[in-house]
Amino acid sequence: MNRRQFLTSSASILAGAGILPLASARNAFAQTGTSAQRLAIPPILDTRATGRLALQAQPGRTSFGDGPAVVTAGFNQSYLGPTIVMQNGELATEVTNAIAEPVSTHWHGLLAPGSHDGGPHQPIDPGATWRPPLNIAQDPATLWYHSHIHERTAEQVYFGLAGVIHVTDGQDDARGLPSGYGVDDLTLVLQDRRFDRAGRMVYEPSMMDVMHGFLGNRMLINGQSGATAVVPEGIVRLRLLNGSNARIYTLFFDDTRPMHLVATDAGFLPAPIAIETLRLAPGERAEILVDFSAGPAPVLMSDPGQAYGVLQFATDGTLPSRITRLPERLDGILEDLIGAEVTTRQVSLDMGMGGMMMGGGFAINGRPYDMRRIDFEVALGSVERWHIRSSMVAHPFHVHGVRFQVVTENGGPPLPENTGWKDTLLVPGEAEILARFDQPASAETPFMFHCHILEHEDAGMMGQFTVT
Repeated sequence: MNRRQFLTSSASILAGAGILPLASARNAFAQTGTSAQRLAIPPILDTRATGRLALQAQPGRTSFGDGPAVVTAGFNQSYLGPTIVMQNGELATEVTNAIAEPVSTHWHGLLAPGSHDGGPHQPIDPGATWRPPLNIAQDPATLWYHSHIHERTAEQVYFGLAGVIHVTDGQDDARGLPSGYGVDDLTLVLQDRRFDRAGRMVYEPSMMDVMHGFLGNRMLINGQSGATAVVPEGIVRLRLLNGSNARIYTLFFDDTRPMHLVATDAGFLPAPIAIETLRLAPGERAEILVDFSAGPAPVLMSDPGQAYGVLQFATDGTLPSRITRLPERLDGILEDLIGAEVTTRQVSLDMGMGGMMMGGGFAINGRPYDMRRIDFEVALGSVERWHIRSSMVAHPFHVHGVRFQVVTENGGPPLPENTGWKDTLLVPGEAEILARFDQPASAETPFMFHCHILEHEDAGMMGQFTVT
């Protein structure tokens, strides 16, 4: 099957996948060349020179494609937020809430104390400002930030309260990695959103939407629909964030060109790994290198068995191709945690069909989330082994305040995309992880552990723990 036949056949089954085809964007580009809508990369907010970070959660109105403007929200803009660049050291931070309901700002993947984590115990009331004094101390990584108000996380993230973080040490050139922001280093926020017949983005979850997680019928990349990512004719770095509420992607290129995985959620790998597909669940991030020096520009697709388009690429020979060869090694270090664990815990991500028919049934270890209950008490500096089980469906499991290593998945070795440092892991059955708990968290501001299908989290599939 050639490339055009593949795209045509894919379009015929997209209704089942719930995503509109990308063929229209491909055809528009073929007819107009670089005059097609070019994907915009989020604006950059670089804190390295000032040591200060100022965000404002604010209401907005946004038009997606040809649809009418709808009410949205964002940080410092109408929808989504800027890419925050930060380095190790002290960072004076303030987040102001200009929205008419409480929000929070969780630094997803940042190794910070519970008092600075931005979870549901740290709401920012309308008109108020939160000033957590962050002290960044971790390896370079692609992280993100989003609101985390209990029972309101799904809707607030859906309408735009999220953005990307780059923790950097300024050594990417020495690593041989692309580092030109928006040129050969692209930040890509993948989201599916649901649009009605009038082209308006809507969020009206039914009981089935809560059960399965809210799925959309159109792809947005960086808040844009039908845009084309223009890249140089060389090696390009793609920083991928699954910012969807519930959709799990299995990414691949329509021309089968390989992806070279260089970083997972929480840092670099020791060396690039060549992969053909990349599974990315809500909350997960991955950095890949792709060679665009030969052949027509590909389409990034998802779900090989029921394929649909995610993002069209195009090459531009006038853009600088700084990197022309893949690095052989990277400097990611995976500390050996096996044998250091002192406690083993069981974590069951539970869905009860009978309870869901009455609007409930989401729990961890049989208990729905209660902000007043501490589920685990963890010793500061300890290493723990957690056995995680998912019932009924695959759940992406996120732990605040730590990075962890995946030991096994369903009794076997982890997938390539789970061999590095992680903070979020899709659990389609069973998994074991090892984590060291080096950040403190009190009973007043505990850390969360939860499913990152946001409707499940809001409905009770979340727990909390202290680290003392």
